[in-house]
Amino acid sequence: MWTRNFLLFFAARAVARLGDAMLPIALSAGLLQYGHGAGAIGYAMASFSVCFAGFVVFGGVFADRMNTRWLMVGSDVVRIGTQGLAAGLFFSGHVVLWQICAIGAVNGIAAGTFQPGVASTVPRVARDVQGANGAIRTAESLAMLAGPAVAGMFVAVASAGGVFAAHAATYALSALCLLLLRLPEPVTGRAGAGAGTGGAAAGSPGKARSSYRADLAEGWREFRARSWMWGVILIWMVLMITVTGPLVPLTASEIIPNQGAGAYGLVNSALGAGTVVGGLVAMRVRPARLLRAGSLSLFGFGLYPASVGLQLPMGAVLACTAAAGAASAFWGVMWATSVQTQIPGPILNRIHAYEVAGSLAMMPAGQALAGPAAALFGGRTVLVASGVAAVLVCCALLSVPAIRNLPRAEGGADGRARVPAKDG
Repeated sequence: MWTRNFLLFFAARAVARLGDAMLPIALSAGLLQYGHGAGAIGYAMASFSVCFAGFVVFGGVFADRMNTRWLMVGSDVVRIGTQGLAAGLFFSGHVVLWQICAIGAVNGIAAGTFQPGVASTVPRVARDVQGANGAIRTAESLAMLAGPAVAGMFVAVASAGGVFAAHAATYALSALCLLLLRLPEPVTGRAGAGAGTGGAAAGSPGKARSSYRADLAEGWREFRARSWMWGVILIWMVLMITVTGPLVPLTASEIIPNQGAGAYGLVNSALGAGTVVGGLVAMRVRPARLLRAGSLSLFGFGLYPASVGLQLPMGAVLACTAAAGAASAFWGVMWATSVQTQIPGPILNRIHAYEVAGSLAMMPAGQALAGPAAALFGGRTVLVASGVAAVLVCCALLSVPAIRNLPRAEGGADGRARVPAKDG
């Protein structure tokens, strides 16, 4: 697994996630410093999420038709510029909410172009897809562990602007690693041919290039044909609006004013530590039913919002947050491996894009509603309700036969799914 290509991709994902892990601290502390509240934090994050979710489907079509590596590099270059601009705004002290939201929107579009290529790149750089996903998730988790602590230190001794400048630098390193990749040719051919079949590449002699609209429609048909996938997405929408969306704005507004940015950094570091454990476990455990195992682990995710909402002692909050991180990391590896091994290579980017768009569709709503819900019911009450909602989501996942009974399918380095499961 540890080839030159995989090491470069591994490094690109790890360093980019380090910057991403620093961002919530910088954004929350910076906006609070300039007089904004939880609602402003939610709007700023929603501006990214809504553009990402809205554009990622088109990014999937681009990734299936173009060079995915160059698309990812270009996305990183755009984000170098936007985060550099954000750093300038915070350094100058001229922080206007709509400008921060506009920067978040551009970042969302860039991320929507970048993300679909990740799914098809993993099987092209590693034969052991689950092991690769586990290793990448572990590295990202270590970055999550270090990022918040580094961000808290930056904010304490300098300003939020320094964190945004460092974030821009992480995208520069990611782009460099991706530029050095030498990927094998992707599998080509129409989705209808199924796994293990080839064909001419789009735009090559002997095959007419389909339209963007036709490619979108084909991806949607293949997405709908897999009940295990759209079943998870529908349930995940509930998690986004009730748990994941409100999580950062409400935990930040509860912890930072009372215990400081450093304490919030420690909580996020505990989340990172937990995800390291979850990623390492996911590299070793090979369940026959990946989504069943992932759903069972996800019961621990609700501990994080519930512990903050119940005002448990900081030690207990850190322990609950670490458990939540381990749960989410294990689920993430099981889900990513299922998608990358069950879906044929020619349509993987598009289906992954539909999956990501559906998964995140309700996050902007959850982020935007966090402030009004906290004002109406109280932030702590909403966080406790989020913990309960997380448990109900896990029960819903396990109640669907197509999800809990989906068998393992092994994928090769070329991205072909050997046992594609459509109807579940």
